Amino acid sequence: MTDVSVIGCGNMGSALVKGLSKTDDYTLTACDLDPDALDSVAEYCSTTTSDLDVAAESDVVIVALKPDIVQPVVADLDLSADQTLVSLAAGVSTDTLEPHTDATVVRVMPNLAAETENMAAAVTEHSVTDTVREILDAVGEFVEIDEQQMDIATAVNGSGPAFVFYLLNAMKQAGVDGGLEDDEAKTLAAQTFKGAAETVLQSDQSIDDLIDAVCSPKGTTIEGMDVLWDSDADEAVVDAVSAAERRSKELATESDNA
Repeated sequence: MTDVSVIGCGNMGSALVKGLSKTDDYTLTACDLDPDALDSVAEYCSTTTSDLDVAAESDVVIVALKPDIVQPVVADLDLSADQTLVSLAAGVSTDTLEPHTDATVVRVMPNLAAETENMAAAVTEHSVTDTVREILDAVGEFVEIDEQQMDIATAVNGSGPAFVFYLLNAMKQAGVDGGLEDDEAKTLAAQTFKGAAETVLQSDQSIDDLIDAVCSPKGTTIEGMDVLWDSDADEAVVDAVSAAERRSKELATESDNA
């Protein structure tokens, strides 16, 4: 079994702990200064602690902290060259962290779906290890990218769930407005997003071809798609992703100047 520590048990850190706990391949240590945060994940890990030295004993140390405190925390960790440090912080490069540790530094942008083993993640191709690949594979899907692409990946898969939740909620609300009960509309909308996403992942067809496959001539779907095609909905989504990417770049600049 691989010893894994997660430092920072907020939303993302706790999602990883819960997701990894569903396999038998990892001994998990959760580290946080907040007792309530540790209580929330205690049943999913072997050890909870507020001591960085305890967390630093693991083979893989995952730092799930806000960008402005990652660097000082990493500097306080006494890690050796045979350990791996995984940073989840948006905008904080491996170059920024490497001078503060002897460990191999891997940068990952995950998302909250790690909890349900449906995470989409991006990882730095130049530093990713097989052990990190196995960890990411245990909780979802991942792509290996050049670190220069991490800002756009942060926007697409890191911030992306919130954008999907927004669109899903709009579809749900349309169902409610049409007479469905709230829980009925929620189930139908959520399962539709889930099924459509899985279809995209498993199909060899392009997304445009998949849209065409649902749009029967003179049918209900093409009536709705005509409204979307005539709207600025796609531009709004692109703008949202661009705004998130821009903020990731700002965080990178702030981290480099810290």
